[in-house]
Amino acid sequence: MGKLIKNHWARLICLTAAIYQIAAALEGFFWPKFFFDFYTKNFDKAVKPYPILQTLNLLLGIISVAYEWPLKYVAGTSIHRSMEVRMVWLPLASLTSILLYQATNPALYYLIGLAAYFWAYAEGEVICATPWTLPARRRQRLEKA
Repeated sequence: MGKLIKNHWARLICLTAAIYQIAAALEGFFWPKFFFDFYTKNFDKAVKPYPILQTLNLLLGIISVAYEWPLKYVAGTSIHRSMEVRMVWLPLASLTSILLYQATNPALYYLIGLAAYFWAYAEGEVICATPWTLPARRRQRLEKA
């Protein structure tokens, strides 16, 4: 068996979260509900009568899909290859996701993806310029003693 490539695994988790976030935002347009409305009703204005939170979740989900499954003009750029940018982006997407009742699961998926990206970053993994490829192996020279 091969070695687990953690940034690919994290990318798949974040793609799942982004698609789920888009679906939850679309559902939120029909059944608007703020997640923490059992504590207070003060924040219900974020979801009705104007769907502010749903629109934010929809936009962040679309941007996350475009970022994790990179479009041609995004793939290979320094922003796409940077794990640091992802570690800043994912908590933001998770925060907006957890505020919408329908999108609490994507928030958890984003946090799991963030942990996997951090694990990959700690082990020194790199994100390749071409999506879904492996980094080139270093050639090891055999030195004769």
